[in-house]
Amino acid sequence: MDRAQKEKVVEELGQIFESSGVVVVAHYEGMTVAQMQDLRAEMRAVGGSVRVAKNRLAKIALEGKPGESMGALLKGMTVFAFSEDPVAAAKVSDAYAKKNEKFVILGGAMGTTVLDQAGVKAVAQMPSREELIASIVACIGAPASNVAGAIGAPASNIAGILKTLEEREAA
Repeated sequence: MDRAQKEKVVEELGQIFESSGVVVVAHYEGMTVAQMQDLRAEMRAVGGSVRVAKNRLAKIALEGKPGESMGALLKGMTVFAFSEDPVAAAKVSDAYAKKNEKFVILGGAMGTTVLDQAGVKAVAQMPSREELIASIVACIGAPASNVAGAIGAPASNIAGILKTLEEREAA
């Protein structure tokens, strides 16, 4: 890799570190190509991505970026999983680490906050953006359905009472 290619990689990594909601750093030593492709596919499905880069270039790219202290995690064969959604990459990484013991999460960064293994697991357990939107919509929709039920309830009660009166008169 010549100097121009290295500069391009550093620039790309710098953009990843700046624009991503979360970056997860993991060891991938011993993983097969098929396993890595599976991880990439799972990450792509949630709008994230996986990137392997030389640690030295990644450390250079981290200089002056929000998660600069994440550079201490860069030892050995490391891979970056990242997404704009602050939860997606952590969720996929955590789930993948549970089913593949060769994928070991070291930590990561969420903005300026550097995360350890436990921090990545905690982020993975948070609801995703879509789940939050769905729960907000449910909360907004619930009062409307309660109002509709309350308005409709007296009519159904009156109909029930009238039916009971008719049955009594017939008997």
